[in-house]
Amino acid sequence: MALKATIFKADISITDMDRNYYNDHNLTIARHPSENDERMMLRVVAFIVNAHERLQFTKGLSDDDVPDLWQKSFSDEIELWIELGQPSEQRIKKGCNQSQQMMIYSYADNSFDAWWKKEHNKLQTKKNLSVFTLPESLAATLANAVHRSMQIQVTVQDGQMWLTIEGADVTESVEVSIEKQL
Repeated sequence: MALKATIFKADISITDMDRNYYNDHNLTIARHPSENDERMMLRVVAFIVNAHERLQFTKGLSDDDVPDLWQKSFSDEIELWIELGQPSEQRIKKGCNQSQQMMIYSYADNSFDAWWKKEHNKLQTKKNLSVFTLPESLAATLANAVHRSMQIQVTVQDGQMWLTIEGADVTESVEVSIEKQL
């Protein structure tokens, strides 16, 4: 019998002064059986950074044809394609060719450094690609704050993000610096 996704609920209140974006989002997040808390929370952070009324989670790990998140226009064109981790050159090519903008989010760990060293020159030719990293130490902090029902308050200002994650018995306040790599 196949394992089923675990469902999480996140009520996110975003105050993004850099983009003048102020909104609340009630998200239902399906965590694939092979996905860990660190990766799921990276998806949440990518959502927060790019929050928009049409930004949505996809089937992600369950479907090789779609990214982890995407934003489509009303005419069903892909405006934004978001991948996590260290995608293959083929995935990057597909995302860049099928969308107006592609973004990659990853934790800045040793595996990212090795991938970046190998792919950096090829990636610089993609004009609609941006690569962002989050501190490796943030992965464990975010994973420890995961609960099936979360309330997350976010403030973004001058490229810095402050997260407060409230669950049943934990409150984490985290300052996040997201670095652009290209």
